[in-house]
Amino acid sequence: MTSVKFGLSATFDCGYLEDKQEQLLIYIDEQPLSPTVYSALQNQGFRRSEGHVYRPHCDNCNACQSIRLPVDNFKFKSSQRRILNKAREFSVKLSNSVSDKYYPLFETYINTKHLDGVMYPANQAQLDSFVKCDWMDKVFIELLDQDKLIAVAICDVTPDSLSAVYTFYDPDYFKYSLGTLMILQQINITKQLDKKWLYLGYFIEDCEKMNYKTRFSPYQVRRDDIWFEVD
Repeated sequence: MTSVKFGLSATFDCGYLEDKQEQLLIYIDEQPLSPTVYSALQNQGFRRSEGHVYRPHCDNCNACQSIRLPVDNFKFKSSQRRILNKAREFSVKLSNSVSDKYYPLFETYINTKHLDGVMYPANQAQLDSFVKCDWMDKVFIELLDQDKLIAVAICDVTPDSLSAVYTFYDPDYFKYSLGTLMILQQINITKQLDKKWLYLGYFIEDCEKMNYKTRFSPYQVRRDDIWFEVD
């Protein structure tokens, strides 16, 4: 993209690496954002938060690397096939609107799985920040145990991709590895919708919370303005 205006945020404490400061490059151009514009920005390493589009722009640190999966080349590991097989009793449903059932599940997930995180305790505004964006098309991937909602993956939809925004699930279903299962479902849905990429946000090599994204291969990471594929 050419002749596009960006602004810099103030610096603040990094949420992933200790003793690091973070700064963001933010899209502030007059051209309205849309799924098509966002697709081009994603290819340059940007990501959406609410209605804002940004990418890390930190002095002396490039630890955050955009990561995406070329879904047509995805290779299932035996452990991932076992997860899918174990969950074969569950059903998957796509929705384009937010259900009243989402927040109770989201609240339980945050208040159980993320007691030491910045989102604890959960509140409705947090979920709203993931689902509300007037210019973005979204799809909600729901996982159900009969009629019981047990997991939701929120995804942005662009002309060539799905982008994982946030996933939450019922902690009582721990044995089903729902975090991994929902990424596998997002890969399947990306293929079904005839999209090329599943974007997984940012990967940080030295952050254990972010390393799970490399369990899905091949994947691509963006370094020095170039996408590199890792098998």
